[in-house]
Amino acid sequence: MPTPDELSFSAYPVPIEKLRRLIIGRAGLILLHLFANLWRTGAIDQAMAGALDLRRAFSDGLLPFFGATLLLTGVYAALASFGGRHHLQARLQFAIDLVLITWLVWRTGDIGSPYITLYIVLISVAGFFLNKSATLFLSIACAVFFTVLALLVTGEMIYSASGEQPVSRSVQLIGMNVVAILLVGLLSARLSERRRIGEQLQHTEESFADLHILHERIVESIQAGLITTDLEGRIYAFNRAAAEFTRIPAAEAIGLSVFDIFGPEARRHALRCLTGTDSPATFEAVFGDDNGNGPRRTASCSVVPLRGKDGAVTGLIVTFQDISHMKALEETVRRSDRLAAVGRMAAGLAHEIRNPLGSMSSALQFLQAKETRAAEDGALMNVVLRESDRLNGIITDFLAFARPSAKGHEGTRREDVDVAIALRDCMSLIKHSPDAGDGHEFKCLLPDEPVIITANEAEIKQVFWNLAQNAIQAMPDGGKLSATLEQPMPGRVRVTFTDTGTGIADEILEHIFEPFTSGSGGTGLGLSIVYNIVRSHNGKIDVQSKRGRGTRIAVELRGASPGKR
Repeated sequence: MPTPDELSFSAYPVPIEKLRRLIIGRAGLILLHLFANLWRTGAIDQAMAGALDLRRAFSDGLLPFFGATLLLTGVYAALASFGGRHHLQARLQFAIDLVLITWLVWRTGDIGSPYITLYIVLISVAGFFLNKSATLFLSIACAVFFTVLALLVTGEMIYSASGEQPVSRSVQLIGMNVVAILLVGLLSARLSERRRIGEQLQHTEESFADLHILHERIVESIQAGLITTDLEGRIYAFNRAAAEFTRIPAAEAIGLSVFDIFGPEARRHALRCLTGTDSPATFEAVFGDDNGNGPRRTASCSVVPLRGKDGAVTGLIVTFQDISHMKALEETVRRSDRLAAVGRMAAGLAHEIRNPLGSMSSALQFLQAKETRAAEDGALMNVVLRESDRLNGIITDFLAFARPSAKGHEGTRREDVDVAIALRDCMSLIKHSPDAGDGHEFKCLLPDEPVIITANEAEIKQVFWNLAQNAIQAMPDGGKLSATLEQPMPGRVRVTFTDTGTGIADEILEHIFEPFTSGSGGTGLGLSIVYNIVRSHNGKIDVQSKRGRGTRIAVELRGASPGKR
């Protein structure tokens, strides 16, 4: 089936750079022939002797030929600069050159002219500028023009510069030259076709390279993780989001099994995809650092078959999205609902118990003041009073948990607070608390500039005190407590408490902010109160801990801005 290039002579574009090279090459060839003609006629020697005669130098009538060709070269150069249809101009130049060469051959000996080779030169050059069809057409036109000229000269229909030639010699010369012209035409047409294919192949390779780069950039810019594998699950594509989420460099991931990364759940869903279904298989995968050095992350994963152009399954496409924040929000909502319910219950319970407890305490104090009591009764009353005070402290914690701002006007007031001063005061107090011993080491890292937020100072100090006190209680035999204050970005402040204590068990860590959850034997309300205070300040708290390896608690508060002491 013929190609569009073979059906149209003007289908092959000619850039202006190539057209200019054709014009310059044409001018150079004309000047070379002009110099050769002047050398042949002895005009150069005459010019050096100061007696140049142009009529004798161009006695064969070639002066008009050289003049016309040089004039046309200037016209071609002007058209190339101001014209737009360069492919038509190139074909017009070759057509005019064919006529000029035929005229030159006729004036310089017709069938015996040495310039017959210019037909071959013209066809060869055309192979670099024209398509296959145009090159073949030009070679046939050259053969026809030369044959017609030879027949006209042999039949004495026009003037012959070579004189009368035997018919057999004329036929021999015509046949040899026509065969040479057509053979060169075939070779030049083949060269033109190969050049066209080569240019198309180069263009295709460049387009493929651009498409490949575009594909890589699109894949790398996707925020979701994207992995492609073969039928056995070996990874051969691993985008940037996948590397960031799994914390596996892409260079190391290539060649690994995707099932080693996502676990047996991925294998089960992958087998379902490979059995013929095109519906995506979805599951959740949990990633985390077992050493407690990083938060656990949850990904929503989807597996679909990768099909080739023939529709056959050639591998798997695994996409996944980080839903850790969504899971955290869901857990926060569930925890908030539980805390709200327990808070309402605690408030009501504390209110109902505190009144009779106060009456009981007053009555016991009155009985204790009587002089007629026995010593044993006095001891028992002291025990009851102490337990009554302890119960009152527990109820006070209940109320603080239920209403973290239930401290009158002071608890609801928000003002500019220097977090650095509050943290420094808290660390100074905890060093001298009864729970702190000689084996405890304290380190407080504060910025040089003040860090100001709008908050309730008493509540912020209560958060720092509870966290520091929990850390001391987790290190009964001594250890190191570090408190760090930093601003990770404008408008945020982060306070981090790190201890080397006993850590928190996994089963407790999941419910650490729920009331009555304690790992140290306390009421289990301290971190619940901390959580409520942080939440009331539009902040967030993150706990990372491993049993026997210590705990790291980071409190992040909003509304931070630089200030002055």
